[in-house]
Amino acid sequence: MRLTRRGLMATVWATGVAACASAPTAVAGGGNPDATEMAGLIKSGKMSAKEAIDAAITRAQAVQPKLNFLVNDTFADARAKAANPGAGPLAGVPYLVKDLNNQIGAQTRSGSRITAGIAPATTQDAFVTRMLGTGLISIGKSSAPENGYLPTTEPLAFGPTRNPWDPTRSTAGSSGGSAAAVAAGVVPIAHANDGGGSIRFPAANCGLVGLKPSRGRMVSEAAPGPLEISVQGCVSHTVRDTALFLSLTERTGAEAILPAVGMVTDPLKRKLRVGILTKGFAGHEADAEVAAVVKKAATTLEGLGHSVTPTDWPTAPTFGDDFLAFWSLGAAQDLAGAAKQFNKPIDETSFEPFSLRMAADAAKLRESDISAVFSRLMGATLAYNEWMKDFDIVLTPMFASPPSPLGYLRGDVPFDTLRERLLQQVGYTLIHNVCGAPAISLPLGRTAANLPIGVQVCAAKGGEGLLLEIAYLMEMAMPWKGYKPGIFAA
Repeated sequence: MRLTRRGLMATVWATGVAACASAPTAVAGGGNPDATEMAGLIKSGKMSAKEAIDAAITRAQAVQPKLNFLVNDTFADARAKAANPGAGPLAGVPYLVKDLNNQIGAQTRSGSRITAGIAPATTQDAFVTRMLGTGLISIGKSSAPENGYLPTTEPLAFGPTRNPWDPTRSTAGSSGGSAAAVAAGVVPIAHANDGGGSIRFPAANCGLVGLKPSRGRMVSEAAPGPLEISVQGCVSHTVRDTALFLSLTERTGAEAILPAVGMVTDPLKRKLRVGILTKGFAGHEADAEVAAVVKKAATTLEGLGHSVTPTDWPTAPTFGDDFLAFWSLGAAQDLAGAAKQFNKPIDETSFEPFSLRMAADAAKLRESDISAVFSRLMGATLAYNEWMKDFDIVLTPMFASPPSPLGYLRGDVPFDTLRERLLQQVGYTLIHNVCGAPAISLPLGRTAANLPIGVQVCAAKGGEGLLLEIAYLMEMAMPWKGYKPGIFAA
């Protein structure tokens, strides 16, 4: 979200492309290599960076018409960089940068019509510089909803990004383009960021791993404020890729705000106190198939000797509305800034209805209303921190339902209808952005129709190491390796 407040895979990388539309299947011991393995193949000379990039571009060109995950490509630049990929730990591995962040030489469209014709960026964000400094080579910018506001990637400026598991379903958002490309095998890992669930939502809908780090964990231009909700990260197929990415992009040394996590390589060995809940902040119960997967994860952990206890959110009934009010303040700032930059009016010719309504609602807030919202959100932080003293981790759904049909959460749905859908669907993630705590989405189940279901595991602030250890454990206990969607490039 862009708010101004704020295991081993196959050993051979095939260069041919098969973008098929068959039903999702479990492929025994198969699939494309993850980023860790691909980097090893390049480093050993078994594959060249040029071969890796050329193959990724071929895959992208084959799958793009089916999924619409790419906003603009940087193919020529990627091929040039592949000629001399350097010696970084991920040198030569193809990648995508989310189109809410600046990358030198590429347009930043932010999912919005107002940015049409914008010049390519001449500077780039500190996190993008750190990411690409690992040796990753960007082949383009991945799609996002307008300014990252919605948990679906269906910007009116570009049309919907489609879920490779079922192209009539949403990838979620806002990192939907990245998730679609990784799930479809175009690239093994891609950039994502999260201001309310935007790493975790697409990971859940697309069958991937998605870690939202703690506030202050990742490299940034400046130290974050107390209610800076947006954080940077990635989506990947494997826990080890996510662990490696975190270790390479977290703040270290003098710039560290939290003790560094480093490279986590092993599953959890100690026993934990585990909480479980299936209701959202507003009291809505999750869909039966979603709840069943969360409960199966809890039963699995219990069978491994961990203590599992039902719990409830510590947040007040006003929490969802307070978050939306805070969100609206950010939207108002974004729209005003863009209108000034492009010398265009704040109206329906430039922005989506949802964005306009949020900005209008923000304009109605009095200073006392804003102060009360901030006070209650800070109170929610204290309540979460106190709640987590009783648990090491808590298991929850990611969404209330499996991946929704395209159009269900789009920005032109009547506002009151969309607001109610949002409060029901995304009732499990917002608190972690408010209080700055980490959470991870793991692809631990599928529906009867073979759509992915993600389970969220959350911890206290600074607990990324613990989450990665538990993720390694669940990757073995409830494996997802080898499953691939119907639209897949191999």
